[in-house]
Amino acid sequence: MRFARSKRGLRLKTVDSCFQDLKESRLVEETFTIDEVSEVLSGLQAVVHSEVESELINTAYTNVLLLRQLFAQAEKWYLKLQTDISELENRELLEQVAEFEKAEFISSNKKPVLDSIKPKLAPLNEGGTSELLNKEISRLQEENEKLKSRLKTIEMQAINALDEKSKLERALQDLQLNQGDQKDYIQSQDMSELENTVAALKNEFQRTLDDQTETQKSLEENLATAKHDLLRVQEQLSLAEKELEKKFQQTAAYRNMKEILTKKNEQIKELRKRLTNSRVFN
Repeated sequence: MRFARSKRGLRLKTVDSCFQDLKESRLVEETFTIDEVSEVLSGLQAVVHSEVESELINTAYTNVLLLRQLFAQAEKWYLKLQTDISELENRELLEQVAEFEKAEFISSNKKPVLDSIKPKLAPLNEGGTSELLNKEISRLQEENEKLKSRLKTIEMQAINALDEKSKLERALQDLQLNQGDQKDYIQSQDMSELENTVAALKNEFQRTLDDQTETQKSLEENLATAKHDLLRVQEQLSLAEKELEKKFQQTAAYRNMKEILTKKNEQIKELRKRLTNSRVFN
């Protein structure tokens, strides 16, 4: 309260000095026009507005720093603080604070009104800091006991898991031995079946190869026969062509055509001879 009162007093003095400076610097004439008065008031308003704004901002920031210190101390001792913003606008409480300030600065012997009305915060415990530390130690010891109990439970679970693992490993070994014997028996049976299958495949392949050989021989014989038949047919066609040509030459039409061609050839020869003679004379 003393700090806030001193800061408020400094700001009020600053505002008063603003008015005093205005009186001494501007109010030197006897008469002023409306515009001059308006200008003077506007300048004074700007100065006072700036001062008041600075005071309000500074007060808000100061309160933030104060609360920050209190919260840091509360956090150090694991305290949970609660605030009620609505109480900051309680007119009754604000009047009590004003009365407390007046009583504090008017007479130091007078009992503050705020203390008689607003109860103080109840202490955390009767023992103070040492009792708080004892409570924290007790809490940590209880948590330690819980962790020890949990550790024992986990150890028992781990031992049971190891025993179960050993049993499973022995069962797996026995199963692998049994599977090994069965595997040898199965492998012998598989080898026998595989040999039989290979033999059957060999026989089937040999039969297929023999069938292909016989088929190839038959195809070769058929091909040779077809070649002979083709030669015989070609020879018959050649004889038939010759016979047909011979018969055609014996026909009357062929003889007449041959005589006509002979005459025509003779006429052509005669014309060529005449043509040659006429060129010589020319």
